[in-house]
Amino acid sequence: MKKAPFRLTPYQVQWLLVVGFVTVGYALYLRYLAIEFSGVALACDAGLQTMLCKSRLLATYLFRHSVFGIVALIIATLHVIRPSIVLLTAGLIAAGLGVVLYNLGLSGIAIGLLILGFARPAPATA
Repeated sequence: MKKAPFRLTPYQVQWLLVVGFVTVGYALYLRYLAIEFSGVALACDAGLQTMLCKSRLLATYLFRHSVFGIVALIIATLHVIRPSIVLLTAGLIAAGLGVVLYNLGLSGIAIGLLILGFARPAPATA
């Protein structure tokens, strides 16, 4: 008996599109208007305690230690082993943040693994 490959419903595709655009949009906002923008960088480095400065500090800490890429790679590996929409969503979020926030190598491999997850059979349902 041949198992059917992992397929997404139209609603799941729309969900992934929304999540992907929001994730990449927020990552672009953080990168270009918080991390690289010199006015915000100088204000945050001088000790300004706003939510933007705290987000900037957290994002820089995470991408310096390649957390986005490592998490995306772990989730993508789990998605290849057992494909599901939850793992695909989490992997898309981590990989989207990683691609924009300087973890391109590991996040690129993770995106390839997420795509490879569609070649696997869907998990059996009871």
